[in-house]
Amino acid sequence: MHLALFQEKLSGKKVRCRLCNHYCIIEDGERGICKVRINKDGQLYSLVYENLVARNIDPIEKKPFFHFLPGSTSFSISTSGCNFKCKFCQNFEISQVPSDYQPYGTGISAAEIVRLAKKYNCKSISYTYTEPTVFFEYAYECAILAKKAGLRNNFVTNGYMSNEALRKIAPYLDAANVDLKGDERFYNELCGAHVAPVLNNIKTMKELGIWVEITTLIIPGYNDGYDVFNWLMESLGKISFEIPWHLSRFFPTYKMSDHTPTSVEKIRELRRKARESGFCYVYTGNIVGDEGENTFCPRCGYTLIIREGYIIDENNIVNGACKKCGFKIAGVWE
Repeated sequence: MHLALFQEKLSGKKVRCRLCNHYCIIEDGERGICKVRINKDGQLYSLVYENLVARNIDPIEKKPFFHFLPGSTSFSISTSGCNFKCKFCQNFEISQVPSDYQPYGTGISAAEIVRLAKKYNCKSISYTYTEPTVFFEYAYECAILAKKAGLRNNFVTNGYMSNEALRKIAPYLDAANVDLKGDERFYNELCGAHVAPVLNNIKTMKELGIWVEITTLIIPGYNDGYDVFNWLMESLGKISFEIPWHLSRFFPTYKMSDHTPTSVEKIRELRRKARESGFCYVYTGNIVGDEGENTFCPRCGYTLIIREGYIIDENNIVNGACKKCGFKIAGVWE
């Protein structure tokens, strides 16, 4: 166990966890919603510090990041646990842990993570696969050392961290891909959370200078209708029309294994709608080889980056601008 950050002592031996927007009040001997933070005798501890359950070298496009160091690799790590209960989680084996969860995984220090990332010529470290917020103490330590070593840090996140936690990690966090999943009904019914904190954090990340991309998994019957999608466009448009937005196909899994997969046509339709509404960079996800994987210049329409899945076939962005017309393309290119 490792002493947790963001804890507030309450009466008796109760503790309020201030790490995420659930703000769990935890009795002595009990755990928060994430199941990986425990109150022991009035002190809050992390159960997953240095307990890796996944580490891989991934293309940055897998996260997905399309406007952040394209073509680079990222040393990607995760512990168990999540503060959401998404019924469609593709990594539920490691994200959804039981209430009596016991720490497991590979014990590896933050310094060793940074050493390995440098050894394998990765440009960044990605905190991903589950939810980096719930292994914040570990990620924070890694991020500080990574920054000193000249590496970038990326969160792939549900965006539900508290404002305190976001501002603490911000000086070391270069990029975040945030899941903007749906409207309030979607978050209530499928995730056990609320949408407002996510939107607030996306806005705050932009204000703090963190590069942001958005992913929305399109699930038939929940967020593929124009009522919800129009709301998503309106909400995201109030923040920025230049945020890269990934619209991904849903495939049946976990507690929604009998649900209908998303059609390719629906993803393409919603991409067209978002682009017609003024969004500059909208991408199709989980459709390998689709035109919607490519990046186009918002001004002249020139094809800037041609992708085949995670592979870049052609990159026509020069010094952060369109090779043909010189229009500045939003992103972190080097």
